Amino acid sequence: MSIIKIQEELHAPKNQRNNFGNYNYRSAEDIIEAVKPIAHKYGYYLKISDEIVEVGGRIYVRAMAVLATEDGKKEYISMGWAREEETKKGMDASQITGAASSYARKYALNGLLAIDDTKDSDATNTHDKVEEPVNNDLPWLDEKSESFERVKKAIQDGKATLADARKKFKISKKVADLLTK
Repeated sequence: MSIIKIQEELHAPKNQRNNFGNYNYRSAEDIIEAVKPIAHKYGYYLKISDEIVEVGGRIYVRAMAVLATEDGKKEYISMGWAREEETKKGMDASQITGAASSYARKYALNGLLAIDDTKDSDATNTHDKVEEPVNNDLPWLDEKSESFERVKKAIQDGKATLADARKKFKISKKVADLLTK
């Protein structure tokens, strides 16, 4: 049996809710919970591991998701990466690493199981133009505000997009660049 059957049968709905960005999402844990019984049904097991890697002076978590048969004759591998922030307001070092690990694992699983969580980059590319919100009564998002940190974290954690933030705030090109770095 091949990975195709597992991918065909897998259904990992977006049962988590981000109220800030007003959208649903799925976590790595949701994917794991959904795929394990299907993988076992076809004689596969799932293994996920993390490794801390330094690239160009930055620290990344590299996650590896492996779907393999017990006898080792078939093995499928996918990697996911997430950069650790040096500091994150309200988080200690272990929480920063844990958040990066969760993000990297989710995207390793997405690659392995052919789950698409992203929109086409051309569909969301503004080509350096600032999109004016439909509601001009929205407040401006300033990089020194508490809202900025909350929005940036949501974007970095994959729980919101810049387009989501623009539904709640007016955002300058400079602030948009800071949010997506």
